[in-house]
Amino acid sequence: MIVPALLKPGDKVAIVSPSGTVLPERVDGAVRAFEKWGFVPVVGKHCREQYTAYGVVSHSAPIQSRLDDLQEAIHDSEVRAILCSRGGYGAVQLLEHLDLDYIATHPKWLVGFSDISALHAAWHKAGVVSIHSPMAKHLTLYDTDDEINQINHKIMTRGEYPSYCVAGHRHNRPGSATATLTGGNLAVLMGLLATPFNMIRPGHILFIEDVAEQVYQVQRLLYHLRLAGILPRLAGLIVGQFTKHRGDETNAMVDMISDMVADYDYPVAFDFPIGHVPRNVPLVEGLTATLTVSAEETRLSMRN
Repeated sequence: MIVPALLKPGDKVAIVSPSGTVLPERVDGAVRAFEKWGFVPVVGKHCREQYTAYGVVSHSAPIQSRLDDLQEAIHDSEVRAILCSRGGYGAVQLLEHLDLDYIATHPKWLVGFSDISALHAAWHKAGVVSIHSPMAKHLTLYDTDDEINQINHKIMTRGEYPSYCVAGHRHNRPGSATATLTGGNLAVLMGLLATPFNMIRPGHILFIEDVAEQVYQVQRLLYHLRLAGILPRLAGLIVGQFTKHRGDETNAMVDMISDMVADYDYPVAFDFPIGHVPRNVPLVEGLTATLTVSAEETRLSMRN
């Protein structure tokens, strides 16, 4: 996997909205944060716009406008990193238009999560690592000294990859694995299965999270992976946060996921801090990771 060049003061960082509508003040907050770090923020022309498709779906702009902003950021030789302003829905509409060979030969950092998992899949297909992490909202609310924002800064400016130690969980399955780390929003990634952008593969350490998906919906996705022969052949599984369920279904969700992988022998870590929660720790897609799970704790480290 290709690691983009480290950022230095004066480098340009693009802010684009490839998916949903973002509050303009959150774009402004991201601009201020990048300026504090000494970077030159470049905001996509359509980044702050609002557009409704089919009467119900809220995008930042029509497909072509969102694509134009992303393409300009990709092809601008002075832009060294691309921050996606927020998730939502719409990134999948851009995938077929991206020049993966250009992304591979002109690699730059991609930062985001949730619906941006679709773009992480494109970067992975191109052979370039990317950062699954919070976006403009987190930069705006917590500023540059925040733990999460500092981790991102150290990844992109020093090449310092984080290591995490998380408290154990009653469903943790002990074990250790070293393999390629990939993952993201489960529903988004499942929508790419059986396409050239599929990123859920046997032999990987997979991390998953989701929002507003009910227990039966997540189980249906996991059955798809099981019947496809992928779920049984993972190297390891990291279960992040599944939020905004109907009623109090948190225990039901983790119980169900534990049951779905009970037949397999790889390490499984529950309650990892990734997803639609305030502490959504950055993970570098495509790096080699070592996952060590016990009843007492989960440890995850990454290296190139």
